[in-house]
Amino acid sequence: MPNNNISEGDLVLLCLDPRRTYMVKAEAGKSFHTHKGYVKLDELIGKEFGSTIQSSLGAHFIALKPSLTDYIMKSSRNTQITYPKDAALILMFSGIGPGSRVVEAGTGTGALTTALAYYVKPNGKVFTYELRSEFQKNAEKNLKRSNLLDYVEMKSGDVTMGIEERNLDAVILDLATPWLVIQHAYEALKPSGILVSFSPTIDQVVKATEALRENNFVLIETVECIMRAMQVERGKTRPQTLMTGHTGYITHARKALKPQKEEEQAPTESEELK
Repeated sequence: MPNNNISEGDLVLLCLDPRRTYMVKAEAGKSFHTHKGYVKLDELIGKEFGSTIQSSLGAHFIALKPSLTDYIMKSSRNTQITYPKDAALILMFSGIGPGSRVVEAGTGTGALTTALAYYVKPNGKVFTYELRSEFQKNAEKNLKRSNLLDYVEMKSGDVTMGIEERNLDAVILDLATPWLVIQHAYEALKPSGILVSFSPTIDQVVKATEALRENNFVLIETVECIMRAMQVERGKTRPQTLMTGHTGYITHARKALKPQKEEEQAPTESEELK
């Protein structure tokens, strides 16, 4: 049975209410300060996840075990993250699972990398390409925090110039010019492998789709995921006023093998006599 008690060094999600949650580390001698008073972090050690802890001003926080979504939403950011609603669809369309080999470009904050690594473990690998070293360093920090760095190989390179890996299960693209990578992705994917591309603008989608058709991909589809939360209260339930609307378009496709050229037929007897 897994240990459900908080140990020193564990990350804990302190929940004050649905809009105010905080990711902290259980450490002896440390405190976490909020507008509702401070919480002694060493008091978390030994408690069971789900327990309540009281701040110096009497506010009650629930100590929760962080989920994959928490790690993504609490990522240290130096660029826009891939939201869980989009990451979930990307994962489903990609078809990956334990043991899968995946190329991702670009890494960005490592939010989507975190989700990919979570699903390929324990014996799969995510090869994530990023050109900017400051993004790589930040993503590495986020992956270490979620204990998923062992399943990721950080690579500095431009995938528009080529992909080194071969026999991949999936290629995931989140970059400005995905159409420049389509041919390289075809060469890197195993037969029937899957490409998924996330783009914020429809012009990017059109160019990527044209490149997919030209490079023998099939079952090409583009979708947009819009999620609306509900405000639930007896007699007053309705959609929330604020929502995360358009974030991007998700295009996915499958690699089909190019038809074999028919072998030249041997000349018939009548043709030989001519």
